[in-house]
This record gives sequence, C-alpha cells and structure tokens, in this order.
Amino acid sequence: MKHLRTVDDVMTHAVVSVKLDAPVREIVRTLRRWGVSAVPVLSPEGRVVGVVSEADVLTKVPGDETNATGEPTAVHLMSAPPVTVPRGATIAGAARLMGHGRLKRLPVVDDEGCPVGVVSRGDLLKVYLRSDAELAEDVRHELLTHLIPEGDSTLSVQVEDGAVTLTGLLPDSVPADLVVRLARAVPGVVDAAAEFTAAA
Repeated sequence: MKHLRTVDDVMTHAVVSVKLDAPVREIVRTLRRWGVSAVPVLSPEGRVVGVVSEADVLTKVPGDETNATGEPTAVHLMSAPPVTVPRGATIAGAARLMGHGRLKRLPVVDDEGCPVGVVSRGDLLKVYLRSDAELAEDVRHELLTHLIPEGDSTLSVQVEDGAVTLTGLLPDSVPADLVVRLARAVPGVVDAAAEFTAAA
C-alpha cells in the first residue's frame, strides 16, 4: 500500500506551461483548453520563472508593456518570482503554502527549478477520501517505523471516519503525546486520541 506523505504522491505529473514570449491570446487558449486557472512560465532553459493566472490576464492594463505586435506576453503578465514546491515537500507544507498565498495550484519543481508536476487544492484534498483501513495502515506504519520498535508494544489502531483511536501497551520510553501527534500528522487523519496502558 502506498503511504501518501509528499507532494510527489498526489501531484498531477503532466505540466501545462507557456514560454516567456507567449502572447496573451495563446495563454488564454491554453488556460481554457486544459481547464486550469494558471500556468507556469518557463525560461529558455526550462526553469519556472513565473506564473500567469486568469487574474493576471484580467488585471493587465491594455497599452502597458507588449510585444512587437502590441500584444502583452507572459513575461509582462506573470507574477514573479514564482511560488513553487519541491516534489519532496510534505502535503501539509504545501497546503500551508497555498493557504498563506491564497493559491489554487503550485508548480512542483526539481533541484534545477524545472517543472515535474503541478499540485492543486483538489490534489491535496484527495488524502481525505482515503478509507479508514488505509489510514489505519498508514498510522501503524508511521508509528512502528519512526517511534515504536516492532514487538515493543501491543499497539492497536482503530479509525472511524478519519478519527484515530490508539490503544494497547506503550513502552515507558515512548511519550504518549508524541505518539498522538505523529498519528495526527498522517495526511487524511482528522483527529487522534489514545488510551494507552503503561508498560509494567
């Protein structure tokens, strides 16, 4: 079972983009054709250098900077520098970045700044559609991988409508509040509580 942890797990891998010299009509056609509200703008080297959105097109004042034919291009319309995320960014981190910037989508880039995908609000919301069984398995995996050595507890993970209840025997060396915090950090979990029995 795949454990959803990073942007790479939920992003759309196809990237719709435009070049710096793309005229406004080409940009609008691209937005409409692909049903997106914004596209990354790429440099000649293929790096994301800006983002042009529907709002950028609508708020551009006619007669401002244009190309040789009098038509605004992506370089005149785009918002820069772009807000991007690396493919290894956590789902929670990407969600916070979107929330703070009131953004609907983010370009996902590699180490060179080249696009490898796009993550949208809808992509991030997918984690809340996971089944309780998937969430329970993910919580169990995270706890046994990062916190509790396997065999050192009788950990039981129950999930109902995204809410996690942890029960069983917990080693004295493992703080119960830390276990609960780690469970809550699993994408898709809406709450977590514990009723642990202390080890003798």
